[in-house]
Amino acid sequence: MVKKHGSTVYYPFNGSKKAQPILLINGRLIDPVNNLDGIYHLLIEDGKIKSISEQIPAFSSDIQTIDVRNKWVVPGLMDMHVHLREPGREDKETIATGTQAAAAGGFTSVACMPNTTPALDEESKIRYVIQHGEDCPCRIYPIGAITKGLEGEELAPMGEMVKTGAKAVSDDGKSVAKPNLMRNALNYSKSFNIPVICHCEDTALSQKGHMNEGIVSTRLGIRGIPAIAEEIIVARDLLLAEYTGARVHIAHVSTAGSVRLIRDAKSRGVKVTSETCPHYVTLIDEDVGPYDTNKKMNPPLRTAKDRDAVIAGLVDGTIDVIASDHAPHVSEEKDVEFDAAAFGVIGLETSVGIVMTYLVAKGILSPSDMIRKMSVEPNRIMGTAGGTLSTGAIADITIIDPEANWVVNPQHFFSKSRNTAFNGFSLKGYAWMTILGGQIVFRREG
Repeated sequence: MVKKHGSTVYYPFNGSKKAQPILLINGRLIDPVNNLDGIYHLLIEDGKIKSISEQIPAFSSDIQTIDVRNKWVVPGLMDMHVHLREPGREDKETIATGTQAAAAGGFTSVACMPNTTPALDEESKIRYVIQHGEDCPCRIYPIGAITKGLEGEELAPMGEMVKTGAKAVSDDGKSVAKPNLMRNALNYSKSFNIPVICHCEDTALSQKGHMNEGIVSTRLGIRGIPAIAEEIIVARDLLLAEYTGARVHIAHVSTAGSVRLIRDAKSRGVKVTSETCPHYVTLIDEDVGPYDTNKKMNPPLRTAKDRDAVIAGLVDGTIDVIASDHAPHVSEEKDVEFDAAAFGVIGLETSVGIVMTYLVAKGILSPSDMIRKMSVEPNRIMGTAGGTLSTGAIADITIIDPEANWVVNPQHFFSKSRNTAFNGFSLKGYAWMTILGGQIVFRREG
């Protein structure tokens, strides 16, 4: 059944349905993998990219022709850091609503974190997510837990989870506190060539803080989380990766010191990749006032100096990926005192607009850079089959309108939750259409 939200339309995905051929004409195709950036016509048949040509090909009447003039046609976007909350907290989000939000944001695939209730720490739970995602409007790649129950005491059965479909492991939301256990996890991960995704926080230093430690936290009377709480674990996990030769991925980088540590590790040949989030390249700790719980996340918003360093890390390639860290919460967990509020903000439906408005429109990132960090690199890191418009590739495609002006209104979101940090922001650029396996799963009217 078609579902409408204002001027947007969501089409349920039917993987068993034979997709009608689609011809996208007059679009600006951007594919960094194939060094493609120009006006082309793209034909989709049998769920795959059939051809790309400079001249409109001859086509039969049964082909759906869509004029995408003045729009970008890019490889389907991937968000490799998403919390879908199912199983256990379906009041916040479900696999169905989260993937609808992803499709509306232009994402054809997401990787979901294991801090559900119960945690995704064994084969059956990974299978649960995969099975519940089969008819969803974007692809779901589960991330298994590093330790059983995310408790940091005993390794989860990594091999079984990977065999079932897990694409990485993480105790996201928590660091593995014991260095020897983390070393064992890294050594084990090498057998499967998967990344270990690291939430970097020394809780002895963060001391149950609620925002960045600094002048602003002092003025507001809020217990702070110092930058060093992130950086000391970043340094530890980089050293462990160097020692073991394993792959690490540093999640939600927020500080200048973390950027510096990752840049230095890459120069030494450490197998490290990293990500940051749209809120860390736009907002700073001063934006928390007056006690805005929708700007409370972990790691917290940092200083302008940190924000600028994170942006510089994106530009020079130190930071490989932009991911949302989509973390839905019910209003009862946010509409409370700042100290009592839950950490986390949603981002699937605003990521494209934020990146285009604050990075691309300002000339900080090129359109090609954006596609690398939101499609090519996430797929490469996770070992998934996306990120390109190559002939013969699965037709997972995002069509972006770079000139669309819109105002963020969470009441129009497909997500069950409304805890966005960008409510009321005026943005330029959004996902106009999302195509999954050759089927249109989302479009905007008009």
